[in-house]
Amino acid sequence: MQEVYISGGGMTKFGKRKETLVDLMVESARKALQDAGKDKVDALYVGTMNPEEFAAESNIASVVADRLGLVPVPATRIETASSSGAAAFDEAIYAAASGYFNSVLAIAGEKMTSVSTDRVSKILAEVIAPEERKYGATMPALAAMIIRRYIYKYGMKEKDFAEVAVKNHKNAVRSPYAHFNKLISVKDVLRSKVIADPLKLYDCSPISDGAASMVVTSEKSRVKLRGLGQGSEHVPLTRRKKFTTFQSTKIAAERAYKMAGIYPEDISFAEIHDAFTPFEIIGSEDVGFFEPGMGWIGLKEGETSKTGRIPINPSGGLKARGHPVGASGLAQVVEAVWQLRGEAEDRQIERELKYALTQSIGGLATNNMVIILEAV
Repeated sequence: MQEVYISGGGMTKFGKRKETLVDLMVESARKALQDAGKDKVDALYVGTMNPEEFAAESNIASVVADRLGLVPVPATRIETASSSGAAAFDEAIYAAASGYFNSVLAIAGEKMTSVSTDRVSKILAEVIAPEERKYGATMPALAAMIIRRYIYKYGMKEKDFAEVAVKNHKNAVRSPYAHFNKLISVKDVLRSKVIADPLKLYDCSPISDGAASMVVTSEKSRVKLRGLGQGSEHVPLTRRKKFTTFQSTKIAAERAYKMAGIYPEDISFAEIHDAFTPFEIIGSEDVGFFEPGMGWIGLKEGETSKTGRIPINPSGGLKARGHPVGASGLAQVVEAVWQLRGEAEDRQIERELKYALTQSIGGLATNNMVIILEAV
């Protein structure tokens, strides 16, 4: 496999946007192409979870290719639920690494605010196993079951994982791309509305619109791919062997580290999927930053802060940047590239950065991806 580099990235502001999904994707793609100094690419991969139900849009890859003036390049849609953005990036990497294409554009996005909150919840619940969904299971409800088991096993308290939301809001407070630019306290989190006990409103990522794009190429640039991995898991929780860890992340991380030839202690910072705040803690353990049951203690001790041993979600994460489900996995990569290039503005980690890791969750951890990038 030949080396692959990241030559350009672009992102829209996340939040409630009046533009269409295609408008947002085109906006981010044009920024990425401009950043890369290109007006043409050899292929296009579009990641989105469910534009048909969220935004009443279909044939999305062809429409975006047409709007960007890229016809007749191959245009393909990729879907792996809420890791679709990472999956689009992976497919672009495979295409460029094979040597078949020189430059490939990955785009990811979702527009979720056009429908009611109840409708969003129903659409998101469609990724849950039918045998669990028929009893009223939702994504927050099943996530809450996982967190209850973690609390029972490791002694974490609600005020402990509330620190994830506090940290990530602080990181995003000056981000021009974030849905939320406000500081919150542990008391704010604990006093917010209960969504699925023990998860409160401020433990859950918001319903957002937004898009992100990356250009990957065989031409040398300042950031290159070092490793990537993907793992899957049984969809029903009843078929899983463990509740307090995501096997799909552990497999993906193992493969990414093996390809990169490095270890967790080599990573400079990470973007970890925190659609529910305790998932950042579980993710930090699954990628090897902490031993099982120790991630929340590392959080409390400041190890995952912007100035800590292993900064996690300096972008604000899904919690504060927002979570347009199809976009988030690629937005993580864009933010990682900007950090490695020293271009993250007020979000910049003020020390030398060598390796970045991103971890994206698809569904209820049924299709997870880990990506490792290197500054060169």
